[in-house]
Amino acid sequence: MANRTIKDAKTIHGTNPQYLIEKIIRTRIYESRYWKEECFALSAELVVDKGVEMRYIGGIYGGNVKPTPFLCLVLKLLQIQPDKDIVIEFIRQEDFKYVRALGAFYLRLIGTSTDIYKYLEPLYNDYRKLRRMGKMGTFDVIHMDEFIDILLREDRVFDVILPRILKRHVHEESGELETRVSILDEDLEAGVTSEEDQSNDESYETSRHERRHRSRSRSPYKRHRSRSRSPQKSRRSRSRSREKRSEKDRDRDRRDRERRRSRSRSPKKDKSDKKRDKKLKEKKVKKDKDKPVDEIAEANALRAKLGLKPLRP
Repeated sequence: MANRTIKDAKTIHGTNPQYLIEKIIRTRIYESRYWKEECFALSAELVVDKGVEMRYIGGIYGGNVKPTPFLCLVLKLLQIQPDKDIVIEFIRQEDFKYVRALGAFYLRLIGTSTDIYKYLEPLYNDYRKLRRMGKMGTFDVIHMDEFIDILLREDRVFDVILPRILKRHVHEESGELETRVSILDEDLEAGVTSEEDQSNDESYETSRHERRHRSRSRSPYKRHRSRSRSPQKSRRSRSRSREKRSEKDRDRDRRDRERRRSRSRSPKKDKSDKKRDKKLKEKKVKKDKDKPVDEIAEANALRAKLGLKPLRP
């Protein structure tokens, strides 16, 4: 009794609404704990409360084919079949994004193609993030506009086969729908105008550059003179910098030489050098002692030749 569709329910696409979900997945939902504990005796108002508590969207996951709460609530909506106004209110409210995603998925299953385009296309302007669970139980992030685009373009979402709908251009040709105007069209038009302005500015700049080039070509002497000055200045600055560097190098080399000379002038004397200095000093002393004796002998010889008395030593 708890898994049957309500008595007053209408057939959707010529079949029981619950049959829009495959039997294997449907039986897994009936056997799940969330269905037995949380989805029992739910009404349309209580489904909203459960949708507010949701934290992610998804279909089935794991090796045992476990259904997510999102898929369980979709089946519950198919079972109780709420009014169309309630579902539209699910979609139009902006406070709870997962309730909006639940209403959009349910409308994609049971709605006509005109209602689907009419109520789901405005959600392209919703860029909020949704957490999505994959088949391996891992999570990824998807935006609301991407989710709506998947509902309108794909044939199978969350392992549920979506009913086929007519293309939009068919409804536009029949007059049932107006041509869709995107918000991005204004940005594109603004971008086109900005590109045109930019191209005009570029053409103006090119013409201005050509004028300058012509004016310069008329006076080749000045142009040659202005160009010839700049390399000379650069060469002079380079030569000056080189001279400064060379002077610094010379000063540094000079200092190194002076240091070496000072070190060579005051070397440490060895024992052999000391002995040699001693001998030299002794020789000098002997020479100094012998000098007066020799001088006296020479003077006596000279005095003897002259017939004078010799000098005493």
